[in-house]
Amino acid sequence: MATDDHLIIFDTTLRDGEQSPGISLDALEKVEIAEQLAQLNVDYIEAGFPVASQGDFDAVQAIARNVRGPVIAALSRTHLDDVDKCYEALKDAPFFRIHVFISTSPSHMEYMLKMNEAQVIEEVRAGVSRAREHTNDVEFSPQDATRTPLDFMLEVLNEAVKSGATCLNIPDTVGYGIPWDFGALISHIKKEVKGEYIISTHCHNDLGLATANSLAGIQAGARQVEVCVNGIGERAGNAALEEVVMAVKIRPDQFPNINVKVKTDELARTSRLVSRLTGYPVQYNKAIVGRNAFAHESGIHQHGVLEERSTYEIIEADSVGQSGRQIILGKHSGRHAFSDTLTKMGIHVKGDILNSAFTRFKELADRKVQITEADLEAIIAEELGTVVGSEFVLESLEVVGGTVGIPNAKVTIKKDSKIFTASANGNGMIDAALNAVCEATGVGAKLKEFNVSAVTGGIDALGDVVIQAEYNDIRVSGRGVSTDVVEASARAFLNAVNRIVRVEARNEKRDIETGP
Repeated sequence: MATDDHLIIFDTTLRDGEQSPGISLDALEKVEIAEQLAQLNVDYIEAGFPVASQGDFDAVQAIARNVRGPVIAALSRTHLDDVDKCYEALKDAPFFRIHVFISTSPSHMEYMLKMNEAQVIEEVRAGVSRAREHTNDVEFSPQDATRTPLDFMLEVLNEAVKSGATCLNIPDTVGYGIPWDFGALISHIKKEVKGEYIISTHCHNDLGLATANSLAGIQAGARQVEVCVNGIGERAGNAALEEVVMAVKIRPDQFPNINVKVKTDELARTSRLVSRLTGYPVQYNKAIVGRNAFAHESGIHQHGVLEERSTYEIIEADSVGQSGRQIILGKHSGRHAFSDTLTKMGIHVKGDILNSAFTRFKELADRKVQITEADLEAIIAEELGTVVGSEFVLESLEVVGGTVGIPNAKVTIKKDSKIFTASANGNGMIDAALNAVCEATGVGAKLKEFNVSAVTGGIDALGDVVIQAEYNDIRVSGRGVSTDVVEASARAFLNAVNRIVRVEARNEKRDIETGP
């Protein structure tokens, strides 16, 4: 039983969550998830709906026999045979609950049950009483409560308590509720339904309000919330366990003196397990457990969170099993995050090299969704070979190629304040680009070796080109990276040309100093 300060977490991932389209867990998978839910320290695990199939019965029975810690619950219609079947599946658990339900909204009674109000009330009386013969822990739910006339629902709930229900669950079955209205409903039920019972919420997310409605219910006096890991469930899903738990923990000003026993550092692990076994991916921006929940790309956000976590993170990531202050380098990132990431990688650059590497990074980030550490290493490797003493800088490159016509490339190269433009043909677009670089720079270097590799996977992977070029008996290497392998080749070749120019300049200086 809940106390005024204890919020019961009733997890229904294995029952309502499994009703998500396309999810079908076998008994072993259900037991594995149930064991992790026990590790998470939820209060109740609703293991399934035993009458639905033999497989569901077997899974509930396996969980009841093997999982220890939480109370094991199972769902039953008010039919007496259903209730008995539920008991048979649960009876080997040290502690168990039978959860009885029947629809109470006009549309459900007319089109599904084919019953009138008197018949529904009689079903409630019979079903709850039968469940109470098996256990002193009985939950009752009036399905589609938020679309049920209030007077009739109060009559049904009063009858359920009289028949032995110890928990009254108010399901927003179709996600119809609005937080302030749902909260008022919970308050009114607590006031009007007499007896000893826990009041519970079960909210669906059809309007995206499942978590908000659950929190409104807690504020109004509910001391049990029915939730699913990752918010899975029928249609748009159920209230997400991780969202409700963390909202209560992060906002004690709104939920004073309410405690939750959940071990929050197990949330991320539980989320991953459920995602893997159900085949339902977790959206990247999912609160608490999503990949981006603690990731920052904006330069302003990155700067703030690097200085002090709390500037942009209201939750300590470790407390939910995540990694905090994840700096994602992309086109919105700033110099601070760029430099910090390099330092953490063990790359220490500053001054002109850092400035040019950052400029190059921003150019690539406009074309690549996310820059990885491998990309950064390639960028730095390229810049280390080009910054010091660079003569020529690639301003632009245009190439035309294909199966018709001769490949052609046009380059614009800057030297000091002068701009040089040249066009050239070639056997392919890369050959044309390199010929155009020779024309623009006036350095007729010859390509001797060429190697290209993908830095990372994916369609936007960086191409890393390493070449060797020769000119006047001077042989040098060059490197270039880009999401476009032709551009990477041109950058690598220009890198080599710049090295050739520097070597020639050193040779000339040496000749002058030594004399004839």
